[in-house]
Amino acid sequence: MNAKNLIASVLGTAALVLGLSVSAQAGTWDEMPQAEMEQILDTKFADGKYSRQGADGCLMCHRRNDTVMALFDGVHGRADQSKSPMAGLQCEACHGPQGTHRNKSEPMIVFGGDAPLSAEKQNSVCMSCHQGEERMAWHTSTHNLEEVACADCHKVHVAQDPILDKATEVETCTSCHTREKADMNKRSSHPMQWGEMTCTSCHNPHGSMAEADLISFNLNDTCYACHAEKRGPFLWEHQPVVDNCAACHNPHGSVNDGMLTQRAPQLCLDCHQGHNADRDGTSIHTAGQSCLNCHTQVHGSNHPDRAGSKLQR
Repeated sequence: MNAKNLIASVLGTAALVLGLSVSAQAGTWDEMPQAEMEQILDTKFADGKYSRQGADGCLMCHRRNDTVMALFDGVHGRADQSKSPMAGLQCEACHGPQGTHRNKSEPMIVFGGDAPLSAEKQNSVCMSCHQGEERMAWHTSTHNLEEVACADCHKVHVAQDPILDKATEVETCTSCHTREKADMNKRSSHPMQWGEMTCTSCHNPHGSMAEADLISFNLNDTCYACHAEKRGPFLWEHQPVVDNCAACHNPHGSVNDGMLTQRAPQLCLDCHQGHNADRDGTSIHTAGQSCLNCHTQVHGSNHPDRAGSKLQR
């Protein structure tokens, strides 16, 4: 299926059913309600009124717009690459058939947060080309369910998409994920501020089969990709470690050492309340010291004696 037919099949189904007329809507598209504009665009794709001039016709009006012309600095504007829109339907591959747009009778598809089209409609255009393993779980991803448009994160009319550059990826993500931005600037955090890690080191923004769109099957497996020494198996295991690393750590950052959610002993006593008193019922005090002063192998111990059962060396 060529690009023209593929895009038409994605966006044109509703219009074929409704049998809408584009010409009846002429002249008012700048202030049209979203639903009405989407119906018109569906019909445009179904009718396939593509221009013979392609990008040449578009640039008659838009050539003085620096944002438009920047398309030719990036991969989407490369006519010498067969998978590029510019090698096929050109501007209309993404923005839809020109039809009678030149006399402002018909709208074109626009992208981004200010666009009148829904995120679903915008994304269907991108997804008509961008298929593959990395996006196979997109429809169940957090971003899709939250109606985030591809263009909210990605930029096409640039030489280098900022979200694809490790130096600017985190900045792009944290423009929305402000809580995580605050955490990663706390004194104990992963080295994301210096570009040694990025958000995609742990997450697949296009969706995965794991919670929080993690790149591995679960949180622990994601952590073990770097922290292999914590994986085990150990002769004496610490059950919270086996269950979930986030039981004790905030992976985005913390004011406590080791990204702990609380300092020891408070953190330990969340689970070990029964160890707050001795056999006579007298309270045991740590004198402000950490449980880790003695229980040094908190992630698990291989000591064959009783010391191992106490998570000691």
